[in-house]
Amino acid sequence: MTTSRQLEIPFADGRSGSGPATWGQRAIWDVVNRSAPADRPRFNIGTAAPLDPGMPLPAVLDALGHLLHLHDSLHTRLLPEPDDTDDTDGTNDTDSPDGTRLRQRVDPSGRLTVHVRDCPPDTGRDELGAVGGALHEELAGRPFDCATEWPIRVGVVVADGLVRHITLVLSHTAVDGTGMGLLVRDLSELAVGADPKDLRAARSPQQPLEEAAFQTSERGLKRDANARAHTLRKLRSAPPRLFPPNGARDRAGTGPTERFPNAVLSSPALLRAVDTVAAAHRTGSSTVLLAAAAAMTARLAGRSDAVLQVVVNNRFLSGLTDAVSVVAGDALLHLPDADGEFGEVVRRTHAASIAAYRHAYYDRRLLDAEVARLTAERVPLADRSCVFNDTRELLPSGLAARPAPTGGEDGRTTLDWPVDFDPRPGLTYALDALRTPTALQLAMTADPEVLPRPTMERFLYGIEELVLTEENAVRS
Repeated sequence: MTTSRQLEIPFADGRSGSGPATWGQRAIWDVVNRSAPADRPRFNIGTAAPLDPGMPLPAVLDALGHLLHLHDSLHTRLLPEPDDTDDTDGTNDTDSPDGTRLRQRVDPSGRLTVHVRDCPPDTGRDELGAVGGALHEELAGRPFDCATEWPIRVGVVVADGLVRHITLVLSHTAVDGTGMGLLVRDLSELAVGADPKDLRAARSPQQPLEEAAFQTSERGLKRDANARAHTLRKLRSAPPRLFPPNGARDRAGTGPTERFPNAVLSSPALLRAVDTVAAAHRTGSSTVLLAAAAAMTARLAGRSDAVLQVVVNNRFLSGLTDAVSVVAGDALLHLPDADGEFGEVVRRTHAASIAAYRHAYYDRRLLDAEVARLTAERVPLADRSCVFNDTRELLPSGLAARPAPTGGEDGRTTLDWPVDFDPRPGLTYALDALRTPTALQLAMTADPEVLPRPTMERFLYGIEELVLTEENAVRS
């Protein structure tokens, strides 16, 4: 019989301080708090996996304690304050559109609760996995109160003194997808005996307060202004609508009402082909997928160009390589002649994406305010409803790797429809690239009134066909 208990990891002598929230913290905090309370848990970032053959519970607890000292984001709270609060640190962080400013406070001490499920020593692997899955759903299904609690929850399944399954759930205000992968990497190394001092010296991760200090500095403000100016130029020059309007909806002035289907293409052949094509064109595999998504967007929209909102991890910026925090941003990619010869599209996507990524680090609140002003002035702005996010490298193998989804294991491409989502106003489609041990997966969620299911199928199979055809061309 499974029993439940809670352990507490004491934390003391950590770094402390307070200051303005970072651009990333504020952007996610705004999104979450604009959502209905029932929708907020879906913004949590989590990972869960079995540990086979298991790891001693004390080693895991000790590693978690060292992890708190390594990354301040794990013991940071976010506190909204009125705009008339004294600006004691001399920074201007009062630009909130809802009449509040957001500050971060790093706690030097406290306790981290670990939720434990104890199973009998003879519990089978499947049952351990079921217990771990239920625990993960429990921890991930609650929103975080970022003002009163630390943004991390931990759960473990224990049998015969060994941790056999682990789950980590974090508030998105603390980490983005890449940050979660870095956290898993560090926890994995600490759990198998890495010296915390050596790890800290090797990583030297920039902490959120340090990032906020840069953002409010003269250099940071200049970078922000330049990035927003670049994005606004792109917004003014790119087409304001890609796909034909839904006449009935537009006339009624309403948003989408149907649930958005989610399609997942699993392609073993694509797993190999993207690397082959990338090597032939001296670029990255992410560029190949982005080029294919742009080409299919243009083709299905009946246009020659494509506009995509691309999620960029921003870890290539100085000091952020090993940052466990939320620094991802959106880049606007406008690609003319996206319907041309695919090899040429890949080469032009490479050049265009470099410029877009360079300008993906900015204050989202200030950009949104500028966009709102231009919209009120009826200035036509680019369609930002098509989103691309390459998540393949976010979670490394190790302590808590992403459980491999099924599909494609027999060498054939499969297309599944695992779930429908609530309508997402302002979205035509969101395309995520994922990796399993046997296949590259493309997960697409779309507005069915703009891209019906048959069109979604054409989009996903079209990406596969473009890349596989180019693979054959560069091999011949």
